[in-house]
Amino acid sequence: MIASHSRHTLRKVRGYYLINGVAGGIFGPYLSLLFIHNGFNSTKIGVILSVATLMGILAQPVWGQIVDRFQMTRSALLVGSLIPALLVAFYNSTWFYMVLFIGVTSSLFSVAQTPIADAYAVRTAREAQTSYSTVRIFGSFGYAVGAYTAGLFLAHISVVFLWLPRAIIGVTTALIALTLPRPTTAIEFKRSALTGMQHFLANRRFLLFLVGGFLLSATLTSYDTYFALAFHDIGGPFDWTGIAFMIASLSNIPSMLIASKLIVRLGREKTLLLAALAFCTRFAVMAWVKIPLVDVFIQVLHGASFGFFYIAAVDYVAYISPSDLQATGQSIFGMVCGGIAVMVGNLFNGILLHAGGPSLMYGVGVLAAGIAACCFFVLIVLNHRKNRQILQELH
Repeated sequence: MIASHSRHTLRKVRGYYLINGVAGGIFGPYLSLLFIHNGFNSTKIGVILSVATLMGILAQPVWGQIVDRFQMTRSALLVGSLIPALLVAFYNSTWFYMVLFIGVTSSLFSVAQTPIADAYAVRTAREAQTSYSTVRIFGSFGYAVGAYTAGLFLAHISVVFLWLPRAIIGVTTALIALTLPRPTTAIEFKRSALTGMQHFLANRRFLLFLVGGFLLSATLTSYDTYFALAFHDIGGPFDWTGIAFMIASLSNIPSMLIASKLIVRLGREKTLLLAALAFCTRFAVMAWVKIPLVDVFIQVLHGASFGFFYIAAVDYVAYISPSDLQATGQSIFGMVCGGIAVMVGNLFNGILLHAGGPSLMYGVGVLAAGIAACCFFVLIVLNHRKNRQILQELH
């Protein structure tokens, strides 16, 4: 009976990831184009996105603690989908401070979605005796559909009308969130907010993992936020932009399934290292091979870079987080890698793109990914030493 209930819930969670992915893909990659259309340069774009992200960072651990303490997963996912959908039309404003206000308000609610949905999905997948990757791939597929559809849309219709499909799909996501059931088993929350945070911040390996994740996530904003601008700088057409985003997102589907198998065979740390090396290769090509067709097809490495990283990272956080701090653990990961890293990445990549074009922006990304690879290599060494020490104690 429990397994049947879990499989039914799993279908709903996959539907949530799918439609939420479409919402992200249809608007997020093209937001910078809308800002440019409204007269903002790349530096102002970086400021808008960075300040909005900063506010989201402050809200993220609060959301995690609220959800863990009061079991409010469904409510958090509902408002996280609905509020940004209702505000998206105001991004068409040409007034800088209005756009900044909308970005901040949307961020305060949308930051709850990813870490809380991931914690819920990991738990649901385990109850249904499957892997988290079988859920997350639906988000990637949805993102691919949204990004490709938006690319076709923009080839014929102005970017100022892109808010309408984004709003409709966002409301649909909120309606799906309403159908999600509460967890089948209750978990007693035994810690204060401060104690919950200290549990993670006292773990030096977790902190090293966050450093590596921060560097990769900051690097990724050069693609997520600025690829459309950088691609057009080297002569890439609008409809090819959608194809590039579609290839990147679709590459996540097999890569995320492969990542789950790699984690079992190689371990989480080695999978993270492979992801960092894939980031280095991908951004090196984008930095120094300025051919639009190559820029499109190199996005096939998005799966081996982001896909490997994200599955291994979420699994790593779920593994080290106590049962009563699952949402908090994912929220800290989201705060650092989806919040602080995105804020810093948006700000500095905007400056780098403005100062030196795609070559400088992506070149710095190669360096950052290389340092991240070093962090994960150290984690591998530390894990090997720990395992060897345990074996010695057993003997």
